[in-house]
Amino acid sequence: MLILQESCTDSTGSYVIYAPVDIAAMNIVLSGGDPDYVALLPSGFAILPDGPGFNPGGIHDVRSGGALLTVAFQILVDSVPTAKLSLGSVATVNNLIKCTVERIKTAVTSENDA
Repeated sequence: MLILQESCTDSTGSYVIYAPVDIAAMNIVLSGGDPDYVALLPSGFAILPDGPGFNPGGIHDVRSGGALLTVAFQILVDSVPTAKLSLGSVATVNNLIKCTVERIKTAVTSENDA
């Protein structure tokens, strides 16, 4: 399995988008095969400013107003379209979201402390 990733950071925000890709399928595409047969389930997150802030002198400061975190996952739980989600699948997805958000918050907080 390979991870295909795109990321960007600028003054308007940051994002990271990624998708696991089967190595054999990727090799077929790189050899000129049809990319429509490669299953891509992209996931990722974006961090955007939550409005302007002001520094102690009352001067407008773009970086001090907080941030808005958006997380999105596309996960194939069952290949049967009519299948119902199990309680275990829901718990796994909830745990994935919780852990991801905690890791992003830790990374952003430790970056600001440095």
